[in-house]
Amino acid sequence: MTRWLVTGAGGMLGRDTVAELARRGADVTGLGRADLDITHPESVAHAFAAHRPDLVVNCAAYTAVDDAETDEPRALAVNGEGPRLLARACAEHGARLLHVSTDYVFDGAARTAPYPEDHPPAPRSAYGRTKLAGERAVLTALPDASAVVRTAWLYGVHGTSFVRTMLDLEARRDTLDVVDDQRGQPTWSADVAARLADLGPHVGRGAHGVFHATAAGEATWYDLAREVFRGIGADPGRVRPTTSDAFRRPAPRPAYSVLAHGRWREAGLPPPRDWRTALLEALPLIREETRGEAA
Repeated sequence: MTRWLVTGAGGMLGRDTVAELARRGADVTGLGRADLDITHPESVAHAFAAHRPDLVVNCAAYTAVDDAETDEPRALAVNGEGPRLLARACAEHGARLLHVSTDYVFDGAARTAPYPEDHPPAPRSAYGRTKLAGERAVLTALPDASAVVRTAWLYGVHGTSFVRTMLDLEARRDTLDVVDDQRGQPTWSADVAARLADLGPHVGRGAHGVFHATAAGEATWYDLAREVFRGIGADPGRVRPTTSDAFRRPAPRPAYSVLAHGRWREAGLPPPRDWRTALLEALPLIREETRGEAA
């Protein structure tokens, strides 16, 4: 049986990935940062010696997009150097690696068609630059035994997300102003976990390179907020459109970050499902988790 090791197992995607693999009966170990700091060679070496993984899923990341603008060295340590250390350990131990990346490797400017997996990256933010460094480190060290899996606009049952924020604000405000000039793909972390579990056995056995694990279709944040309201029986008319200029942030946001999914078909795997379908399934679970946390 394949031994899976999931890094960043305390985060939204890491938790879902461990749960998905366990549900499938896999031999999986999930390690959070307290158990495995991917920026420290000794910590990585200890994890590989103790768990002897055949397949590593790297969900560990520095995801504070705005903070990275003034903390790029730390972001690079986690997003660039950490994946390099994992890839090097995988090469030494004959393991394969699934590395999670982001739409921020693209500039998101002046585009109206989904980015294919082989489109040249051009990050505009510190976060995007550090994630691209991690991609390149993994693909260089393990060209035939790794896959970079880019995702975007994640929400989940656990942790903070735009969807959970909308659920909270719906209960506290009469109206909401939400950005309507950024387009992407709202993606349930549980669906990404399933994509990773599907792809893992094929990595190094015909599948390698870059894959995009985002939901099908596209939306603005305004569209997503309205769909959240509609999904819980609230009036979507309470959500009002606005522009990015109304919410200035330190890091530039891609105006268009819709990703194409052609590599899934090439690998003989089903493409991702529509974002609205996933959201309607996820909302009751997120609301139940939120109520449990408040209790």
